Amino acid sequence: MENAAIAAVFEEMAELLEFRSENPFRIRAYRNGAKAIRDLDESVTSILADDTRDLSSIPGIGKTLLDKTKTLVSSGQLPQLLKLRQEIPDVVIQMARIPGLGAKKAIKLQQELQIDSLSDLRAACQQDRIAKLKGFGGKTQQAILDGLAIAEAAAERIYWSQGDQLAKAIGQHMENCPVIRKMAWAGSYRRGRETVGDLDLLIVAEDRPTAMDHLETYPELSSTILRGETKISIRVGKAFQVDMRAVDDNQFGAALQYFTGSQAHNIHTRRIAKENGLKINEYGVFSLEDNAQVAGETEEDVYAAIGLRWIAPELREDRHEFEWSREDKLPQLIEQKDICGDLHMHTNATDGAATLREMADAAVTRNLSYIAITDHSQRVSMARGLDAERLRAQWNMIDQVRTEYEGRLTILKGIECDILEPGGMDLPDDCLEEADWVLASIHYGQKQPRDQITERLLGAIENPWVSCIAHPTGRLINRRPPYEVDMESVMQAVKQHGKLLELNANPARLDLNDVHLAAAKRLGIPVVISSDAHSTDGLDVMRYGIKQARRGGLSREDVGNTRPWEELKTLVQRG
Repeated sequence: MENAAIAAVFEEMAELLEFRSENPFRIRAYRNGAKAIRDLDESVTSILADDTRDLSSIPGIGKTLLDKTKTLVSSGQLPQLLKLRQEIPDVVIQMARIPGLGAKKAIKLQQELQIDSLSDLRAACQQDRIAKLKGFGGKTQQAILDGLAIAEAAAERIYWSQGDQLAKAIGQHMENCPVIRKMAWAGSYRRGRETVGDLDLLIVAEDRPTAMDHLETYPELSSTILRGETKISIRVGKAFQVDMRAVDDNQFGAALQYFTGSQAHNIHTRRIAKENGLKINEYGVFSLEDNAQVAGETEEDVYAAIGLRWIAPELREDRHEFEWSREDKLPQLIEQKDICGDLHMHTNATDGAATLREMADAAVTRNLSYIAITDHSQRVSMARGLDAERLRAQWNMIDQVRTEYEGRLTILKGIECDILEPGGMDLPDDCLEEADWVLASIHYGQKQPRDQITERLLGAIENPWVSCIAHPTGRLINRRPPYEVDMESVMQAVKQHGKLLELNANPARLDLNDVHLAAAKRLGIPVVISSDAHSTDGLDVMRYGIKQARRGGLSREDVGNTRPWEELKTLVQRG
């Protein structure tokens, strides 16, 4: 059973227990256990199978959760969860999240109107059935209908890239407000989470009401949710929420640290502070003895006050960052300027929008020193994938074009070659041997059993002419889960056979995820960050891959394409 599936079970247990108002310590234990397992960069199943390892020694996993994890791994289910699901239907929890409804009314609606989905709830409102129930009425019915649309839209977290575009637009709008002296984004957006549920903006302003007035003039504002002396919350578009908080100058660093999170990271910082006779909150760092403020104006001061070096926001998930900070081992995280080349892109020979020369010109303007043209192989028929004859014709064209870019750009002859459903590569070895760079990827048969998909990937890794595995888990964020695959075995094979793994920078993929990236770093497997561009503008998604790489703790040394091509190709065992 995959770590993510085990963590999801414990998270659901916590949610259902919280709905029943159970012991908060028990709820917290499940949440802590879920986080600990989700953050592991090795398989829980393999740890349990190793007699020399003790899963319960991992912080957040005690004996009770160890026993439940063993049950999950051996049987695939947890009896306690099945019982809770029967007691509390999923739709009740969904309804309880609707603004103004709450748990008791949600239960009553479900029981009296036999509501099994949010669609049923909407229909009940539209048919005027809720207004006739005792304790509800017409106003409550309309509030539910309004809240239902908000809840449905608000539940959809957006890609980090979309949050980034919105943050930039709002930031530019607020920069025109003359009363604002400091401004910074916080929250999961600043940490670079793959998806963002809302945006948090912190400001220091000479005139707070004027700053709030200015935010309310943002053109895309649909409504103001609340407005107080220090905080204003607005909706942008249908439901996306943006919160702006005004703080004092001497509180800015503390507020930025606090509202950046994560929650687990902040709990850990508060524990360290307490051990040092201090307390940390959004207002500053204070002495427990006399409540005097000792830090707060900058984040660096906040961390220094508790004996730590400043920790990059992308690392603040309570994984290894405190240990690294104490031991002066924090990685120098990769930056976009470190990237030398892009090794995954498509032209109009298959499903791209630009010609080979147009992609090359775009790469030159972005200061890249090399690119690999990696159009699809023949199995991807919907993209007019290349057979061996058409591929060799493209490579002949690359040979001709290369001279035009000599001294400016190295153009590599590449291919994104499908791993076929029965196993094996989509093109013959004598063709792949002629390439400079071969990506192996899965596009079909993604619902095959775990063992079969794993074997397909292992076969590709063993192929002498494959350079790198592209988008290794096949996920599409918010749209398609990763396919079932034994990533631990895949990584061990990649290391053994001297191959590379791709971090696909497309914001809908970001595949590998941050936990897999940390595992690759631990195993010493070079990662290649690629755009998978299908147009010249598509090259610009590289920055999203950089953000993801930083969350995995990757430095420039951990990434293959921070090296010149002549050095990078020595990392790959081909032939």
